[in-house]
Amino acid sequence: MPTPDFIRTIRASAGHQLLWLPGVSAVVFDDEGRVLLGQRADNRKWTVINGIPDPGEQPAAAAVREVYEETGVRCVAERVVLVRSGNEVTYPNGDMCQYMDVTFRCRAVGGEARVNDDESLQVGWFEVDALPAMDERQLFRIKQALSDEPTWFEPMSSD
Repeated sequence: MPTPDFIRTIRASAGHQLLWLPGVSAVVFDDEGRVLLGQRADNRKWTVINGIPDPGEQPAAAAVREVYEETGVRCVAERVVLVRSGNEVTYPNGDMCQYMDVTFRCRAVGGEARVNDDESLQVGWFEVDALPAMDERQLFRIKQALSDEPTWFEPMSSD
């Protein structure tokens, strides 16, 4: 994922230290119930579409923008399905980040799935029962988007 300019500015003074950043993910379904996935160029893993909101950008708008920028698919955000902080990530250059992710269920309304930038190797529509190998966090996002349950979040500990 290319580093946004505002993150480069922060990194200029913060160095490689851990940054706590907002993130958005979009679980996009088409009219046939298929889910839109991208194979990331940086680690070759299949994921739902995700990214970082620009300063001042609303999370739902960021999710819709990321889907279009990465896949050429136009979508609308329907609801929040999950809010979760992720594990710390250390990038090859030594930068450390941790993301607070808001995952949206989205509905495709136009465009055609294609690799639309340099962040993905492949993009495509997949039947929910025929997904490529994905990590558990990605599968959980899709499961929550398919359910009619309330927004999922990590329960508070009883400490």
